[in-house]
Amino acid sequence: MTQNRLFPLVGLAAGLLFLLAQIFFTVQQGTQAIVLQFGELVAVHEAPGLKVKIPFIQTVITYDARLLNYRIPVIEVTAGDQKRLAVDMYTRYLIKDPLLFFKKVQNKGNAENRMSSIVDASMRRVIGRVPLADLLSQNRAAIMDAIQKDVVKAASTFGVQVVDVRIIRADLPGENSEAIFKRMETERRQEAKQFRAEGDEMAQKVRASADRQRVEILADARKQSEIVRGQGEAEASQIYADAFQKDPAFFEIWRTLEAYRASLRPEDTTMVLTKDSPFFKFFENQ
Repeated sequence: MTQNRLFPLVGLAAGLLFLLAQIFFTVQQGTQAIVLQFGELVAVHEAPGLKVKIPFIQTVITYDARLLNYRIPVIEVTAGDQKRLAVDMYTRYLIKDPLLFFKKVQNKGNAENRMSSIVDASMRRVIGRVPLADLLSQNRAAIMDAIQKDVVKAASTFGVQVVDVRIIRADLPGENSEAIFKRMETERRQEAKQFRAEGDEMAQKVRASADRQRVEILADARKQSEIVRGQGEAEASQIYADAFQKDPAFFEIWRTLEAYRASLRPEDTTMVLTKDSPFFKFFENQ
């Protein structure tokens, strides 16, 4: 009998606990909740704590009340000067109107997909009107402000307050980067070829100038040497003439002896002369 009475009590207690679980719910710190009854808003709970609802009739949906970060997938856009750019961005947002948020996007994933589409459209519209140089200069802040205004306005339609929109990184797409690197390599090779050609031209000019200077220096040296030699020979001739004038007989003997020494060599000299040749006139007198 005791066991038969215990089972209904246990069942009653379990049912009561289940009913209490359906009546009471907890709003955690950093969250917010909305209570819906047949799709209509009954209550919004932003403060944490234990709350009450009508079981089986009312539904509780909770959302994060903290500042959320969402990194948007990389977007490729074309700037106003037709240069393509891969932009990596992030947004920070709050679920400001949970009921509107529930009606429009239902959950966080759908909301972030909507924000990606909004940011994509805004970037294409704003960046498509400015050159790439502006995005990499001080004008970047104004461009980001314009994009953020568009995103804030569009996100408010589904209960989201966008606090910030920022570019993490802006790079050229991979194929563009490769093409640019190839073009830069080609340009550097052309510059190197031009520098080598200019260097060869300068080297030829230097060599030609050096050769010309060498020829001029040698010609000038020959000229100077000829002048000096001529002056020396003239002085020598003058000395010989002066000596001849002082003692013609001695000068004639000396010149004849010099001729003998230059021509009469014992190892290879053979001379055939007539007996009356004047070459040996001094020997005849002897």
